[in-house]
Amino acid sequence: MDAQEFEAVTREVDVPVEQSLLWDAFDRAVPGRRPWRRFVYRSEGEPVAVVALSEYRVRGFRYLWAKHGPVWFAEPSAELERRLEDRLVATVRSLDRGIVFLRLHTARPTQRHHRLLQSVTYDRTVVVELAGRSDEEILASMKKRGRRDLRKGLREQPVVCTEETGLSAGAFEREMYAVLRETAARDGFRLHPVAVYTTMLETLGPRACRLFVGRHEGQVQAWTIVTVHDGAATAYYAASTAEGRAHDAPTQLYWHVIRTLRDEGVRTFDLMGIGSELAPSLEGLTTMKTKFSETVTEVAPAWDLPVRPAVYASLRAALRAKRGAGDIVRRLRGARG
Repeated sequence: MDAQEFEAVTREVDVPVEQSLLWDAFDRAVPGRRPWRRFVYRSEGEPVAVVALSEYRVRGFRYLWAKHGPVWFAEPSAELERRLEDRLVATVRSLDRGIVFLRLHTARPTQRHHRLLQSVTYDRTVVVELAGRSDEEILASMKKRGRRDLRKGLREQPVVCTEETGLSAGAFEREMYAVLRETAARDGFRLHPVAVYTTMLETLGPRACRLFVGRHEGQVQAWTIVTVHDGAATAYYAASTAEGRAHDAPTQLYWHVIRTLRDEGVRTFDLMGIGSELAPSLEGLTTMKTKFSETVTEVAPAWDLPVRPAVYASLRAALRAKRGAGDIVRRLRGARG
């Protein structure tokens, strides 16, 4: 499906930014990635879903990821989901024998779906409803501790929150990436190279990808990159300093973002993932993000769907062996210490 057909088919459908045409420029600009193909799936002659696949090349193998896809025009049955997946696997296998697996989102995994090889997905998130709501209504929908922390921070050490979209790559690395390094060391996650963040801001453009920053006495204490597409915003990346966390700078910043987006007509703000049994590594984000809503939203997580099952099984075995060796090395280092 070409770009023109995609636009025609999805004219009345809200599409996640990762499934949009905008995302292609980002994929082209990141080493090891490229937009692959788009498909429309029809049932009884009518389009019922679209899916955009990005190719990832990692350590000698290739896979396709439909981030937040397929996009269904209406809630599908389990049978319809399986038919689409079967058709997609067969089509990919016929077009490119080098693709090892697909990464797709579904809330109804089966035995053929596997947990992700080397990435983190989530099945729970917090979505703040913005459309038509006043400050008081949004505050009332927050948890009590969220309102308390926000008011305490604003009273005791207010943070100056502004949009800094358009910040140069050099300035981003000096200020924002330094805070992200601190956050990663504290929370135990791996960083992308700085170019991934700056390229995302540059290629998606200032309307679809924005940078919001909270400062105290000129120093960055919290920031977030927010994507906006088809009326939906997502806090894609975020970071904060220890000092900023002490007086709820992230809470103040998100409140600023919420009000700004609401005033611009954005309908929803997704804080993008909290902890669960499927995503225990995100548990540290749960307390912060659930401040903003009494309700947790269930979403379809990503799963690996093998195209070449034997090769995929070999990759999983190799990864388990690598992780096992790493555990042994860490235990030995601990014993020596």
